[in-house]
Amino acid sequence: MIPSLLSLLPLLPLGAFAALEVNLDDKESIKRAAAQVADDLLAYYDGHDPGHTVGILPGPPPDGAYYAGAMWGTLVDYWHWTGDDKWNKYTYDSLVHQAGPNKDYADKNWSLSLGNDDQGFWGMSAMIAAEFNFQDPPEGQPQWLALAQAVWTEQTAENLRDGGCGIGLRWQTTSLNVGYTYKNTIANGCFFNIGARLARYTGNDTYLDWSVKTWDWLISVKYIDDEYNIYDGADIGNNCTKIDKQQFSYNAGVLLQGCAYMYDYTKDQIWKDRIDGLLEGIERVFFPKGVAYEACEAGVCTTDMYTYKGFLHRWMAYTAKLVPETADKIMPLLRSSTKAAVAQCTGGDNGRQCGFHWSSGKFDGLVGAGQTMNVLAALSSLLALDATAAVTNTTGGTSTGDSNAGGSRITYTDLGPITTGDRAGAGVLTVVAIGIASLSLWWMIK
Repeated sequence: MIPSLLSLLPLLPLGAFAALEVNLDDKESIKRAAAQVADDLLAYYDGHDPGHTVGILPGPPPDGAYYAGAMWGTLVDYWHWTGDDKWNKYTYDSLVHQAGPNKDYADKNWSLSLGNDDQGFWGMSAMIAAEFNFQDPPEGQPQWLALAQAVWTEQTAENLRDGGCGIGLRWQTTSLNVGYTYKNTIANGCFFNIGARLARYTGNDTYLDWSVKTWDWLISVKYIDDEYNIYDGADIGNNCTKIDKQQFSYNAGVLLQGCAYMYDYTKDQIWKDRIDGLLEGIERVFFPKGVAYEACEAGVCTTDMYTYKGFLHRWMAYTAKLVPETADKIMPLLRSSTKAAVAQCTGGDNGRQCGFHWSSGKFDGLVGAGQTMNVLAALSSLLALDATAAVTNTTGGTSTGDSNAGGSRITYTDLGPITTGDRAGAGVLTVVAIGIASLSLWWMIK
């Protein structure tokens, strides 16, 4: 995704009527609190209103698309872990509608701003729907498994992996976008993650082989070091040798979840060793006081950074479910972090809006869809161990696949000529992205 200024400004509370209250020892209390947060999250969504776009949150591209792709996956998890189907219709409609005419989550409305990581988040959300037997669309409509396969297949394309540094996937898909020459962990991590899950679901080891190659590539370019620090990425102009060593929790989290699927499918000890290494690194870097923390909290966070804590909570919960021997390490961390998250949900006009700085112990006034989604993920993930396991096509999975899905991503030609306005808009996004990222990095290293 290309960061924007959306949601960077604080929204101060209008009054405190009733803080979010929950007893973490009571599963029904957790469900009630999560339901309130889910309602607050959907208050940011207007896509089902007349004149708006189904499945997309308000905001400039690609944030509205990226946030929404992540949000619907969060809500499928929420439904599966709590049993609350209140928002299932919105979720279903959105995952189907945003599949686009090519059924690949690369609709032409977003193609000039959608990164491989953005498409990957939509693909992972479709994969969740397949694994949890979310309502299957009727024949002729996009199918969950086929959608994940389409995303994965398109991201194997040579033109997305050329230019240097080996087989790694580029961050962006077109040269018009800032980040086109950048190969980063999150784009490759999403691809690794989807491949691991497709291998487990279908039994097709082509997906497995690509995930192995992707992990090996991340090691070879030193985005993963010997202590399981997970770095952001590098530019192909220097053959990926000048690594941006910022660490973001979603990079570590997406790899952790992918490794859990790899271990569950292969039973190969090497993946368990990697899970253990990643968990040690995650606890050291992102739970310094037993509470989820992002390095940008010491300075300026971009819009997408406001979502990372929720991803980390969810993906750690998946790991505890898939690899039960990790639960004793994971679940206490998730509980202590959730306790801190809920404690600062005291803002806004309903008195329970949630901010971003969980470890501060107080509401910071920074509210938005990402911050709310984080707390929803934190609460609902505490129930993951009680839910049914992710299915496969041999253990009750009902979603229909298509091994030939994908491969026809929309091109410049399909979109029509690129106008001066298009380039100017992309230029503005580039300046904003570089400026915010530079400021964030300066705060982290000052």
